[in-house]
Amino acid sequence: MFIIKNSEQLELMRHAGRITAEALLVAKEAIRPGVSTKEVDIKIRHFIEKCGATPSFLGYGGFPASACISVNDEVIHGIPSERRILVEGDIVKVDVGARYRGYNGDSARTFPVGKVSDEALRLIRVTKDSFYEAMKVLKSGCRLGDIGHAVESFVISNGFSVVRDYVGHGVGKDLHEEPNIPNYGTAGRGPRLYADMTVAIEPMVNQGTHEVKVKNDGWTVLTRDGKLSAHYENTVAITDGEPILLTEID
Repeated sequence: MFIIKNSEQLELMRHAGRITAEALLVAKEAIRPGVSTKEVDIKIRHFIEKCGATPSFLGYGGFPASACISVNDEVIHGIPSERRILVEGDIVKVDVGARYRGYNGDSARTFPVGKVSDEALRLIRVTKDSFYEAMKVLKSGCRLGDIGHAVESFVISNGFSVVRDYVGHGVGKDLHEEPNIPNYGTAGRGPRLYADMTVAIEPMVNQGTHEVKVKNDGWTVLTRDGKLSAHYENTVAITDGEPILLTEID
């Protein structure tokens, strides 16, 4: 069942989204060579709690941290660790959720650590731009396939691939609500989306193959060929016109 939000619920989603967005800015400030991913996670948790919210990911399905922090060939769901020290040239995906008065924001960014390769920067840029290609078609009455087609066609035209095993989703009272929103698809196909639905659109883009595998920790998703991956996500409110990005302030 697709959930339509009322005005009060949308306002709570705005608050949750703002805290989530600001938590990512905290992460961006903390990321530099010599810092552990655990240190970044601690800063994120402290900020979210200081805002009167709780980290959506902490304990979700047993996840042991407040943010998913994934480095280089790690696609998503990386577990922060004191032993994972960031170095110059890394790219770091930070996926954050904040729950405020029962409603969730969900957002992710990919950050370069110091000076990175031109190809890594291009991957980060294409991933972000593919999200905005989806925004061009995301409005009341669009179909699920329209979103996935917009993302995938743009990514492929730039020589990269989209992850197929993990997808975007609805978000609200639950961190993951219906519908699942793939980053691939056929335009004009699939169920329609309507105004006042809130969804997380999140392209996950790989430098090489779209195929992935899960690390022995049971959480961390890796590219199967060991090449780089980037991630860009916002929680978005659908309207009859332009979508409203609830987790975008940068």
